[in-house]
Amino acid sequence: MAFSSPASARPQRSPDEVEDIILRKILLVSLTPLANPGPAVAYLELTAAELLSESRPLLALRDAAERLLIDRLSLPDPPAGSPTPFAFLVSAFRRAADEARKISTIRDAALRARLAASIAHLRALILSYARIVAGNPDTFPSQPGAQHPAAELLVFLLAEAADPLDPTPGPGAPPPPGFIDEFFSGADYDSIETAMGELYELLRQSVDKVSALGDFQRPLRVLRRLVGIPNCAKALVNHPKWIPKNQIMFIGEGRVMELYSVLGAFFHVSAIRDREFASKPDVGQQCFSEASSRRPADLLSSFTTIKSVMNGLYDGLKDILLTLLKNLDTREKVLEYIAEVINKNASRSGMQVDPLKCASSGI
Repeated sequence: MAFSSPASARPQRSPDEVEDIILRKILLVSLTPLANPGPAVAYLELTAAELLSESRPLLALRDAAERLLIDRLSLPDPPAGSPTPFAFLVSAFRRAADEARKISTIRDAALRARLAASIAHLRALILSYARIVAGNPDTFPSQPGAQHPAAELLVFLLAEAADPLDPTPGPGAPPPPGFIDEFFSGADYDSIETAMGELYELLRQSVDKVSALGDFQRPLRVLRRLVGIPNCAKALVNHPKWIPKNQIMFIGEGRVMELYSVLGAFFHVSAIRDREFASKPDVGQQCFSEASSRRPADLLSSFTTIKSVMNGLYDGLKDILLTLLKNLDTREKVLEYIAEVINKNASRSGMQVDPLKCASSGI
């Protein structure tokens, strides 16, 4: 008499059950009470009750994916230490990518195609809600004082732009592969305009009062990448601080352009000391302190270093301006910006320059 092995006796899961397992793993949710409750997986009790009232099975399936995602993000009073909605969505994107790789080993072609379609659908929803949250951080509950999603997005961009030769390590871990490209490429202008406004301001602040020896290369690479994306380029030239309208006592319009415009902060990066708004680290102190007692070779090395980093800055700014000038949607505003910089700093052509009225030597 033949006996079946425990493996063969194990009941086969239905396609619905397999899909349910995968979508619940991506969203970290449960529709039934948890045997061992933990902070990571959320029991969506109200969602489960709604499904039962509609005579639907307690399964996380494609047609309920958006409801499950919204309810997961809408959990009230998130516990201390829980990720922000944006961070949760980024992690969910990573889990979706992991699950998409795992199903490639499934032999049943029909089941594999069904699961791939469900994961792709959920992945698109995750990206869509990530854009919503990035532009409207208060859409879903989060911890008081939580970081703005644009700040989290900037950390990802800076991490991806990292280079082994950068003077300081990256600010955080890189995003899941493909997240940044899909976040921007699939977005229309209206869906990212608000988020980009905050992102560009944070990017400006990241190089504010940074000298030629500071960490400006990574933000510069981020800006170069963003202006290559049409909607991001459009958001830059439509930014309130593209041509700032600030009126500050004792500060001239030329200096305001440098201090407050998004591009102005990058132009302010220089090896020449700005006496009024000093940048750090001090190039003179780092490269030429006690110059009279140093070997000529050491001084030459310092000059070479400064020349190299400044050429990198100029090349980056040139590429940014050329990219914006080639874009028909941004060309006019770039020409307007250049004209404003020239006109508001016209007094630099005089014998004496008021450093509070005009931009520094960097711009």
